[in-house]
Amino acid sequence: MTTFEELTIKSTIDGYKKKKFSCEEITNYFVKNISKNKNLNCFITETPDQAINTAKEIDKNFDNSKYKYMQGIPIAMKDLFCTKGIRTTAGSKILENFIPFYESTVSNNLWNSGAVMLGKSNLDEFAMGSANTTSFFGNVVNPIKIEKNLVPGGSSGGSAAAVAANLCIAATGSDTGGSIRQPASFCGIVGMKPTYGRCSRFGMIAFASSLDQAGTLTKNVEDSSIMLQSMCSHDARDSTSSRNEIPDFSNYVDIDLKKKKLAYHASIKLTV
Repeated sequence: MTTFEELTIKSTIDGYKKKKFSCEEITNYFVKNISKNKNLNCFITETPDQAINTAKEIDKNFDNSKYKYMQGIPIAMKDLFCTKGIRTTAGSKILENFIPFYESTVSNNLWNSGAVMLGKSNLDEFAMGSANTTSFFGNVVNPIKIEKNLVPGGSSGGSAAAVAANLCIAATGSDTGGSIRQPASFCGIVGMKPTYGRCSRFGMIAFASSLDQAGTLTKNVEDSSIMLQSMCSHDARDSTSSRNEIPDFSNYVDIDLKKKKLAYHASIKLTV
């Protein structure tokens, strides 16, 4: 049997369908893990009560025939996605007490798909950084080798470290010039920056609107496809939001790359 430490989005979905465990059990496990690993400083704001209450509602209304992509999946939300009624700081003292009265499109899409928020994850202040050492709320520690006090990369370092440390099953990130991909690499997980316009920027506290894109931090590629499916949508409130049909991203998981050409673009992210 898959242990809670090994859970992925896909294995959690399968476990729910086979009634191996409940969403409340899974959520309580991650809430306790977050409490035990505060030294990593992955979260700026924790929402355990909301998470457990959401989990109870999911268990009460669970229906295999109406299963949603992210139903019952405990995640971390990078703290630059505005969350209605829950503090959103972007890692800055300026927004230390900012509580949005509206929800970002990406987070709203995830809640509508059944995701459970464990808290708002730490990041470089206003996403300006590559090591998660510029947050007003302190540095994030890479869980791979805690004794060496390694950085997790940035700016989505809190999200990446939380996934790598098993404090959540998956997390959102945002990428301007590497802010998902670099911390994913540093923490040994999968980071995905989708095509610009695939995910709405509405409700994101932007570093650079013409470059920023929401994306995923997950344990494997299959999980990334499931989570991204829930995040994408056309949004009239974002003028750059794509109107193109959203494909089934799971179809790309097992593509044979032997006959494909890959282009690699190296970029350097500077913080002034």
